[in-house]
Amino acid sequence: MIEAQAVVEIALAAAARSGADGCIVLVDETSHADVRFALNTTTTNGVRRDRSVTVIVMVAAGTPGAQSVGVARRSGVADVEQMVSAALTDARGAPPADDVFALVDGMGAARGGGRAASAAFGSAPVETDLSVLGGVLSGLSGAFGRASAKDVVLAGFAEYGVSTLYLGSSTGVRLSFSQPTGAVNLVGRSADGVRSAWTAVGAERIGEISFGEMEEELWRRLSWAERSISLDAGRYEVILPPSGVADMMGSLLFYGMGGQDAEDGRTVFSATGGNDGGGSGGSGSGGAGGAGGVRGTRVGEQLTNMPFTLYSDPFEPGLECLPFVACGSSDSESSVFDNALPIERVDWIHGGRLAHLRYHRAGAARSGVEAAPYIDNLILRGGGGGDPARGGGDGGATDGGSVDEMVARTERGLLLTCLWYIREVDPATALLTGLTRDGVYVIEDGAVVGAANNFRFNESPVDLLARATEVGTSVRTLGRELGEYLNRCIMPALRIPDFNMSSVSQAS
Repeated sequence: MIEAQAVVEIALAAAARSGADGCIVLVDETSHADVRFALNTTTTNGVRRDRSVTVIVMVAAGTPGAQSVGVARRSGVADVEQMVSAALTDARGAPPADDVFALVDGMGAARGGGRAASAAFGSAPVETDLSVLGGVLSGLSGAFGRASAKDVVLAGFAEYGVSTLYLGSSTGVRLSFSQPTGAVNLVGRSADGVRSAWTAVGAERIGEISFGEMEEELWRRLSWAERSISLDAGRYEVILPPSGVADMMGSLLFYGMGGQDAEDGRTVFSATGGNDGGGSGGSGSGGAGGAGGVRGTRVGEQLTNMPFTLYSDPFEPGLECLPFVACGSSDSESSVFDNALPIERVDWIHGGRLAHLRYHRAGAARSGVEAAPYIDNLILRGGGGGDPARGGGDGGATDGGSVDEMVARTERGLLLTCLWYIREVDPATALLTGLTRDGVYVIEDGAVVGAANNFRFNESPVDLLARATEVGTSVRTLGRELGEYLNRCIMPALRIPDFNMSSVSQAS
């Protein structure tokens, strides 16, 4: 197979010969190992290697400065010159793009913090094999026997992969970045199906995961479920652990943070009146009101009195991720023209105030704001936001400690360890619906006393931040619903005094 770097150079040369005004090539090399298990035995394991190639070309579209874009995408071994031809045909038949912007040049990418990524372009892709899962496999071998002795069946999976991206452009950019991603999901269910519990961990260095600690937590949760308590639908005080908070905040990140969508009146962060910029929001909503306000959005508005900071940072210790834009297609908040743009920390919410929404450079220029691309991690802190050197504040002004410590301060409530099947109901309020699963535990007088039935819930992550009365310590976590798509999260537990369990679920 032709090396990834050669694929980039062949495609760029072909695009230049064909008269393209610009070209960007993305080659993603992935190496992935996984093991799956059920009924107290491993079922499958394996290693796979994949390659995907994306060729993006730009051609003049008649009027000065206008350009049209064509894209060709293939998996595996591809005829790269044929891909360039296909992308050119696509571009010449496409209307002018509305996200046209000058391509990032090689020196600009390097000056913006891409020196390491530039140097890495000459390196081979990182590969992995099943040996990286050795610690998990060793832990499972003993856990299966212990589960059988307890009349419990274990199921789940462990996976670890590395994606090495190569990006080259006709403006001299040559960047590469290797992203490791690992996760272990563990479910235990009693043989009669009455009790079940789930726990999971995400990590870039999967060898650091303690399977023994995961197993110990699973047994603890299953022991809580030895007593069943039937509860009706209603509003309950809830301790939502970091994993559940990750699913709720991740949903907000995916569904609610688009700047253009907000300006168009389609999200929870749209000001009343949409593009007219009117409305009754805080100092930053509508028109030009408020520092940092964006016309037609709620940027600048105080969302909660709690000093929450929700941010993404490609250089967050332990959550490092792609530090430049790599985009294979354009939409309302991402642009192929932004490929290789260096990424820095973005505070989406700072000190409880909406600070930024997601924009590509062209959209940001039209709205008079700073560009803010998607970043593949998410951190929520209850204080000022972490590292003071990065404008974060103290990061611990409302630190309520661990989940166990928050439970110990609860007179009566529920501990929700797992959210599932989360779907957006109303974009205007960010209202989500979903189910509880594998562990709703009843708290009385500071202790877990049993497991309740499952519920359907209806909640908005924005409202949860506004109504939270206590915030725990922010820790690395993995959501049950969105962990597959957003592995790198640091979240606190939240105390919600009136979490809406809209109906009882028959799921078990």
